[in-house]
Amino acid sequence: MPDTPKTRSQGSGERPRATPSSPPPAATRTAAQAAELALDEQTARSLRAHLPEVAESVIAAIIEEVPSYSAPFQGRMGRVIEQAVRTSLDSFLDAASAASASGAREGEQTSIGVGVQAAEQLGRAEARAGRPVDALLSAYRVGARVSWREVSRMAVAQGAEAATLGRFAEVVFTYIDELSAASVAGHNAETHTAERARIVNLDRLVRSLLVGAPETRLVEAAQLARWTPARTLTVVLVAGERALNTAAMLDPRTLTLGEDLPPVRGLPAPDRVAALLVPDAGGRARGALLDVLSGRDAVVGPAVPWTEADRSYARAVRAAVLPRESGTVLDTDAHLAQIVLAADPETLADLRESALAPFADLTEGSADRLAETLRAWLLLQGRRELVAEALHVHPQTVRYRMGQVRELLGDRLQDPDAVLELVLALSARPS
Repeated sequence: MPDTPKTRSQGSGERPRATPSSPPPAATRTAAQAAELALDEQTARSLRAHLPEVAESVIAAIIEEVPSYSAPFQGRMGRVIEQAVRTSLDSFLDAASAASASGAREGEQTSIGVGVQAAEQLGRAEARAGRPVDALLSAYRVGARVSWREVSRMAVAQGAEAATLGRFAEVVFTYIDELSAASVAGHNAETHTAERARIVNLDRLVRSLLVGAPETRLVEAAQLARWTPARTLTVVLVAGERALNTAAMLDPRTLTLGEDLPPVRGLPAPDRVAALLVPDAGGRARGALLDVLSGRDAVVGPAVPWTEADRSYARAVRAAVLPRESGTVLDTDAHLAQIVLAADPETLADLRESALAPFADLTEGSADRLAETLRAWLLLQGRRELVAEALHVHPQTVRYRMGQVRELLGDRLQDPDAVLELVLALSARPS
């Protein structure tokens, strides 16, 4: 019949005192039934003398019959349960004795009230430990059965009447019902409180990751959110209305931020977009991630160490402005040059205007044809046949056009820095 060790100071043997901040709990059905039972003093004294062996029997039965409590009994949880069993038995016998039935001593909570209050706290402790309440309820049932068996055997030995034993059984199982209900209530309350706190802490963790908070703060935030850090994180941007559906298809550890995404330097905050932070999706796992996202509008950043998730987010946000067909996945690892070119559109526009200034006096059609030919010529290292094939023109046409280009650019085609500027300018889309 587990309670919590808070019903007594461990090893002190003293009963808990009521304080102004913790008023005595209301009378319970168990207390009312116990008052009618009122065991005589001799029987109560005899039963109390045998409580240690009853507690040992209860604990042994719980270990054997409730798997969830087998291993933990070797550590701290074992000590908690053991103390709880002893406290519950002692509190129950207090209530069932004539002395306790006449009322609690001044300044003390009733024993049964203490037990019920402690059972609620034990339910909360189980929730904080991440365990379901089922195991605790099983332990209560086992404890009730073994306690009744042992205590009734001793009561019979003391000459207790059958009617008294019947009432005794009723009190035992009423007490277990009240302990169970209190633990369930405590577990539910703690679960709801903990889940609300975890959601808030997860939100803070994701925001801290996306803005690049210091590693120490990220580690602390992960602990508060009870999130086990992954080796790497990959940021995926998807439409906000598809965030939950998409996240459900990914690693359960995936973190999600569906609104008010932070801005990236030089760019506004993404609008109507959600960020998914996918654990360990680098290397060979990246192909599987892209397959899962197939058919969805998504932008996939690089896999980076989890404390550097802001880098993956920044690249994904910058890549989101690149043109792409609806329903496709943009893998930023495959579009690095385009992302670089799109990173500073104003400077790129200035570079384009400067590098292609010699073409400014041409008609738009002539300028476009010469620019297209020059780009292919530079990228294909001046191999005329390949340039002609790429442009679907005759090699003589390429020769003629390049003659015009050389007249316009002069010796700039021999200057590596000028050639780099031309390649960048010709690779950029006109604004």
